[in-house]
Amino acid sequence: MHITPAVAAPDSDLTARARIREAAIACFASQGFGASFTTIAKSAGVSPGLITHHFGSKAALRSECDAEVLRRYQAIKTDGVANPSGSLLHYVADPSIAAPLLVYILRAVHAGGRAAREFLEHLVDEAREAMRASVEAGLVRPSRDDEARLRYLIFQSIGALLVELLTMPDATPDEFVAAALASQRDQMLPMLEIFTEGMLTTRQMLDDYLDYVGDPPREDVPADAVTA
Repeated sequence: MHITPAVAAPDSDLTARARIREAAIACFASQGFGASFTTIAKSAGVSPGLITHHFGSKAALRSECDAEVLRRYQAIKTDGVANPSGSLLHYVADPSIAAPLLVYILRAVHAGGRAAREFLEHLVDEAREAMRASVEAGLVRPSRDDEARLRYLIFQSIGALLVELLTMPDATPDEFVAAALASQRDQMLPMLEIFTEGMLTTRQMLDDYLDYVGDPPREDVPADAVTA
């Protein structure tokens, strides 16, 4: 994984508005989007009134934080061929990515709405080229539906991280990332077994499904007529 600089400038180089934004990103990551103006102001070293002056509302502040986190995420470059053994979980939770950035994205996905959709789509977009290159290099089998498989893997990875985040409500972002990476190590063997050897012993379920989607039963035909 190759990562271009995506961290914020030192506090001394930031404007008051940028300091507030950086503090808000950190507070939203560590405490959730319920973090108060007072908490954010204390972290930024400004008054709550200055936050209102610059942003007007928490919704506007959240919107700017979303855009900044998304900008930093877009700076992350991945190379699936250079790291063929890396799982999508590691792709998302690489320790070289700032922990607050990862946790912020997970909280945004959990909160739902437009920001969640944008983050998920960018996760899919970033992984799409890596998956395509891996298939072309012969490292990954092609799929009957490459896009559906890619989305399944991304959503599965994000879902696993969300479960871990929600079961560690008091963990700091750094503690959460450390725990997620430890879980990844514990899950490496079953993950590689499933991805390499598969889990089902026959093709029967797949073949039955392919037969079904190729010729699904008509809705206007009674069920007993189909089985007759």
